[in-house]
Parts: sequence; structure tokens; C-alpha cells
Amino acid sequence: MRLLKSDLYRNIALGFVVGTGLAMFQIAPELGADAVPAARAAPMDAPTR
Repeated sequence: MRLLKSDLYRNIALGFVVGTGLAMFQIAPELGADAVPAARAAPMDAPTR
């Protein structure tokens, strides 16, 4: 069994990316608010006959 397999590097990189994302969310949670705007309903006009 080799200690340094490609799976080890992949898991370290994945952990780094996930950890960085969590740290950024904890530091500045309002950054995600601009990525997905709030939903707004379209105004509904009265039907005309």
C-alpha cells in the first residue's frame, strides 16, 4: 500500500475547497445574497372582459 496515492491528493484538495468555502461563508455570509437574487412575483392585472 502506497502512502501517497492520487486519492490522497484528491481528498486533500476537496477538503481544502470545502473548508475554504465554509470559512468564507462564516466570514461574509452576505456574499451569497448577490449570487441568487430574491424571487419577486409579477403584478397581476385585473382581467378585462
